[in-house]
Amino acid sequence: MKKLVIVGGGFAGAKIARNLQKKFETVLIDNKDYFEFTPSILRAIVFPKHLKRIHVHHRDYLEKTKIVRGKAVRIKNKKIILKDGKKIGFDYLVIASGSKYNNPIKAEGMLIADRGAGLTTHNNKIGRSKSILIIGGGPVGVELAGEITDKYRGKNVTIIHSGDSLMNRNSVKARNFARSFLEKRGVKMIFNERVEKKTKGFVETDKKNKFECDTAILCTGIKPNSNFIDKSLLDWKGFIDVNNHLQMRGSQNIFVCGDVASVNEEKTAQAAEKQAEIVIKNLELMGNKNENEKNLERYHPKKTISVTSLGRWNGILENGNFVMTGIIPAFLKGVIERRTMFRYGQI
Repeated sequence: MKKLVIVGGGFAGAKIARNLQKKFETVLIDNKDYFEFTPSILRAIVFPKHLKRIHVHHRDYLEKTKIVRGKAVRIKNKKIILKDGKKIGFDYLVIASGSKYNNPIKAEGMLIADRGAGLTTHNNKIGRSKSILIIGGGPVGVELAGEITDKYRGKNVTIIHSGDSLMNRNSVKARNFARSFLEKRGVKMIFNERVEKKTKGFVETDKKNKFECDTAILCTGIKPNSNFIDKSLLDWKGFIDVNNHLQMRGSQNIFVCGDVASVNEEKTAQAAEKQAEIVIKNLELMGNKNENEKNLERYHPKKTISVTSLGRWNGILENGNFVMTGIIPAFLKGVIERRTMFRYGQI
C-alpha cells in the first residue's frame, strides 16, 4: 500500500485523510489535535459555549490514519522533516497547511482544551470592554461586529477600514445591507484609513488620527503557511505554485490545496473542500498503475455561494447576482456547520 502524507488538518487536509485512509497508508501531520469549523469561530469568540459544536479531535474521525502532532519545516528526498527533527517518508504528499490569521480567529500549535481556554479569555476581555475597535471591514470584521452587537447592544463598536466600503469584493447590495445593518446597531465606521500603530489603549492610522479603545481586534488579511517550501516554488504573495491538476510545480507526486495554493479564487472553506475533491480523485487515479498524468482531473476555480452571518438571526447569502438577507442566510449557515461537523463524527 502506497504511503500518503498530508500536512494540515483543516478543511482540505481533513477531507482528504477521511476519504483516502482506507486506500493508502495515511499519515496526517498537524500542529493541533483537532478539526475546527473555522467559519463559526467568530461566534465562539462571543459565545464560548458554541466552541464544543465546532471542534472534533482528529482521532475521533480518522480511525485508520496515523496522526502526528508537529510542524513541517522542510521537504527533502521524499521526506517531510518536522521541527523536532523527525523525518516521515512518503510516496505521495498533500500540502494543505492553510494560512495564518490573527489571534484569536486562528491559532496554531494548540490542543483543543487550550483553544477553548484562549477563546474564553478573549470573550471575557470583550465582555469587560466598553469600547471595541475592529481593524478591517472585510467579511471577517463585519461578522465579528455582527456577533458582538448581537450579544452586547450597549458597547461602543468601531470599524476602521482601509477601503471605501465594507466587504469590497462583495456585491453592492450585500455591502449596502451590511453597512445599514451595523449602523442600526450603533457601529461606527471609519473608511479610507489604515491602522499603522496599535498600542494599549489606542490605535493610530496613516492619517495620524488616534482612536481610543479598550480592545482592538485585527481582522485583516491572511498569510499562507508556506515557510517550509523552497521560495522558488512560491508566487509573489507566498502561495505555492500549482498546475491545473493541483500538483506543485515540478512535482508529480506532491499536491497542494486549500488556502496555501496559488489558485485565483477566494480563500474559503468551500473552495478548500472543492480542491480537496480533485486531489482525492487524482490520488486515486495515480494509485492505479494503469493510469497516467494525462488522465488527471483539472481544477476549475469558480465563485461559490457565500454566507456572511450578522449575529444569530441575520445574515447575507450571495450566489452570483442573487443576494438574500435576513434570517434565512443565518439559518443556512447553521445548517452548513451542523452538516459539516456531522461528517466528522460530531453529533
